[in-house]
Amino acid sequence: MLFLWVPVSLFLGFIVSQTWSVQPSWETWNANQRNRGNEFEKQPSAQPHIVFILVDDQGFRDVGYHGSEIKTPTLDRLAAQGVKLENYYVQPLCSPSRSQLMTGRYQIHTGLQHSIIRATQPNCLPLENVTLPQKLKQAGYATHMVGKWHLGFYKRGCMPTQRGFDTFFGSLLGSGDYYSHYKCEGPAMCGYDLYEGEEAAWEQDRGLYSTVMFTQKAINILANHNPRRPLFLYLAYQAVHSPLQVPARYLERYKNIPNMNRRKYAAMVSCLDEAVRNLTLALKRYGYYDNTVLVYSSDNGGQPLAGGSNWPLRGSKATYWEGGIRAVGFVHSPLLVNKGTRCRTLVHITDWFPTLVTLGEGTLDEDLNLDGYDVWEAISEGRPSPRQDILHNIDPIYIKAKNGSWKAGYGLWNTAIRAALRVGHWKLLTGVPGYSDWVPPQTFSNHLLTNRWHNERVRWDRGKSIWLFNITADPYERVDLSQRYPHIVKKMLMRLAQYNRTSVPVRYPAKDLRSNPQYNGGVWGPWYKEETEEEEEDDDRDNNLFTNFLAKRRRKKKAKNKKLKRKAEE
Repeated sequence: MLFLWVPVSLFLGFIVSQTWSVQPSWETWNANQRNRGNEFEKQPSAQPHIVFILVDDQGFRDVGYHGSEIKTPTLDRLAAQGVKLENYYVQPLCSPSRSQLMTGRYQIHTGLQHSIIRATQPNCLPLENVTLPQKLKQAGYATHMVGKWHLGFYKRGCMPTQRGFDTFFGSLLGSGDYYSHYKCEGPAMCGYDLYEGEEAAWEQDRGLYSTVMFTQKAINILANHNPRRPLFLYLAYQAVHSPLQVPARYLERYKNIPNMNRRKYAAMVSCLDEAVRNLTLALKRYGYYDNTVLVYSSDNGGQPLAGGSNWPLRGSKATYWEGGIRAVGFVHSPLLVNKGTRCRTLVHITDWFPTLVTLGEGTLDEDLNLDGYDVWEAISEGRPSPRQDILHNIDPIYIKAKNGSWKAGYGLWNTAIRAALRVGHWKLLTGVPGYSDWVPPQTFSNHLLTNRWHNERVRWDRGKSIWLFNITADPYERVDLSQRYPHIVKKMLMRLAQYNRTSVPVRYPAKDLRSNPQYNGGVWGPWYKEETEEEEEDDDRDNNLFTNFLAKRRRKKKAKNKKLKRKAEE
């Protein structure tokens, strides 16, 4: 059977971990950490330490300071003391946002325009792209990653430790069980997904809830690093992505929420908030805080079917509506000039690459061909942002708009193609942007969202393939202006076409059956042999074929000579 290779201890850990009371509490663990202290002198580095916290699927509304019923005192406090990014955009899905954070480049320039990188695909962030940790490493930083990678792993060269990180502890896939760290991609396609460096972390696994486990690992990194050397810590939480799992004690706080998905989701956010609190306390305890820039960001909008809320924005995760791409984000740092402010200028996830590399006194080479901008002065000092537009994406594979055509796009653009562009106040969408309802908070109903009786449905969108909104005046995308301002539409379609001419071919290979964990000791991990290994095998095979060919020729020639000799003797 497929599961015979699973260690018994893992299943025992999974069973035990479902009851939070048997696990060590935050308080117990923190007490042990306080007793340790930092062995290094608390003399700060000249370059700032950078801590980037990327959370998964947190909806725009799902933070206290956006009016949520979910309690997030730590996030509220850090944001209030820092700079809230209130015009901040990411991508609608996991891999696209992460790829743009790591490279500072749009999806159309890395070939990752379509969907996500799936576990069974021989695909990853293209190796020719220089990554953020690589540039910071060149500037003298120690680079550590904890958490979710989701940028491909089909060969060793794609792994985090091959892309600029000194260490990696976390998961390679897009989701999985929070306790057992297992993930199934289909029948008989299940495997373990927790790594330390480039090996499965069987020995590190105690069945801990991943939010707790990743935070403890990050704090251990802080405790063992010398703060006199600049540190880049990328903490990419699995939370609050489905499956909806959370220690029981956090559920107690939300008994008043009848919708079970929303209740579990809220509890997961509270656990995440507590994790960030413990991390910031460690930054202070070990002498980093005064010289640290902490960035907090969601990777995309929330998924209402899994308890998330983007209200009052339209749409959800995986869509190009504001609910899919406008994110919770803030910067917290003693190094900010204007603390306690809101940044309302455009900021995009690609901007972190040049911003953080410049902050870290690194170099930005022209051949990087970045799409991001250095927005530090806009964030810290309130100056105008150098960013005036955002290409949300062009997906040439997703062409499901039945009424989309070149004619509808004034001969400038095929509106069947799924695309979205922001220029100044204006936002243009073409194709099928995705699920477009406005979903109010689910706290008042115990009905599943599949019923959706309380949603604001949009029926007049059927048959459309182009929309125009003034996002500054209409952030909720309720008034389509495409018919009223055709000249604006034409200008933006021309801009889309201009961007499209710079795009590279889409990388979205078919499923590779060799990816099945049962061929890799029950672990999700690299399965594709490096080109050099394949070339050596090909050479050996070719040599064998050539040798066999020569041997066959010799045998034929020898047989022919014998035949001629017999004839001569006759």
